[in-house]
Amino acid sequence: MTDARKRQPALSELMARFLRQTSDHISIGDVVPYEAVPVQPVDARLAWNEARVAVQSFGVPSAAGSELPQDWATLVAGYEPVAAVACCAGNFPQLVRDVHGLLKADDLSTLCATSTRPLPATGLVGWARQLTQAGDYADILLATGVCRVARHYDEADTLLKEHRAGVPPEWQAAWANEEAALAWHRGNFESAARLWQGQAASAPVLFNQGMAALFLGRPKDARRPLEQSVSQFSEDGGWHHLGRLYLALAEIRS
Repeated sequence: MTDARKRQPALSELMARFLRQTSDHISIGDVVPYEAVPVQPVDARLAWNEARVAVQSFGVPSAAGSELPQDWATLVAGYEPVAAVACCAGNFPQLVRDVHGLLKADDLSTLCATSTRPLPATGLVGWARQLTQAGDYADILLATGVCRVARHYDEADTLLKEHRAGVPPEWQAAWANEEAALAWHRGNFESAARLWQGQAASAPVLFNQGMAALFLGRPKDARRPLEQSVSQFSEDGGWHHLGRLYLALAEIRS
């Protein structure tokens, strides 16, 4: 057993930690985590703060999107659970709400696919377009991510293409991560995994390398990048706890 594995908390403990991060309304107490109801309410402000972590993790100072966008709370409240969540702009770890289903799955690859139907989020798409007008690349990335999480994939793709030529060097790594994330959530899983494998190491990219390997049936390949990524996220944040949960699954399945 490796030192890293010795330090890994029990899966039940990881589940409890992650569920605590999912909502302030849940009290785990003495309840066994797998008895929790599959879908939990998510605080919109918490989700928004987590949705900006990926952009902030690339080390470029930015105050992008400090205010909740229009229709965000509605989107968060109505979003169905997702299993394989990329760390990228707009995504929040609390999208993983059916932890019981995640643990029961015989084949994690069956949990990759989600609905591709755009959500009724006209206010969000309009907000995203308005946010890009100042030409700030952090804002453009966040706007792209919001369109993507609302499953307005064509709009997200258009934003990336419209601004790709002028991306400054300090934002290129974050931009590449966003392009791979769009491919992943559009269902181009192997293509996205290859894109992440070719990118320089960062907390979001390492997370995504491990997440992709785990859900594509390569749990041994998932462990190292997940171990490296969780150490770079704040222990108080949802991305750290989701990474630990994915890491525990990878270790169990290795």
